[in-house]
Amino acid sequence: MWVFGYGSLLWNPGFKFSKKEIVRLGGYKRSFSMRSIHHRGTADNPGLVLALNRDAQSFCEGLAFEVEKGKEGETLEYLRNRELVSSAYLEKKVQINLKNGKSIQSLVYVIDEEHGQYCTLTLDEQAKIISAASGDRGPNDEYLYSTRNKIAELGINDTEIEWLYTRVMSIKNQKR
Repeated sequence: MWVFGYGSLLWNPGFKFSKKEIVRLGGYKRSFSMRSIHHRGTADNPGLVLALNRDAQSFCEGLAFEVEKGKEGETLEYLRNRELVSSAYLEKKVQINLKNGKSIQSLVYVIDEEHGQYCTLTLDEQAKIISAASGDRGPNDEYLYSTRNKIAELGINDTEIEWLYTRVMSIKNQKR
């Protein structure tokens, strides 16, 4: 069993895995398009978390984690409790491509574009929300910084994440 991570799973998978690989998922784009009313915001002041949006012209690079043998059931239960807390994500099995060209099937959570937490915002609107929101797992900007730092460490280029990182840092510094 493989699991594709593109946001917080990159730096906090929360389950036992035997292998991880940098991979590419075609036909999807990583974006801050899900309002977070639990983990990085509240119902009164939603934050934003990453989601995968269907986009035929795009791809998303991330990590695929091979779940430790014998841990598949508990990992699936853990992921469903974590990722499906508000039913804004859909659980799918998709084909992802390893760097060596091999293709494997992986579990992934993508945004339900019909769900009330789905949103489309400009990068500047996203930055303003991320710089101010906080939820039960901490400040929204911490989520962005952790994701940005992990993809940079992996050598993954994501210009939108990089732009948001710079803009949110600027907003936070102006408030000091």
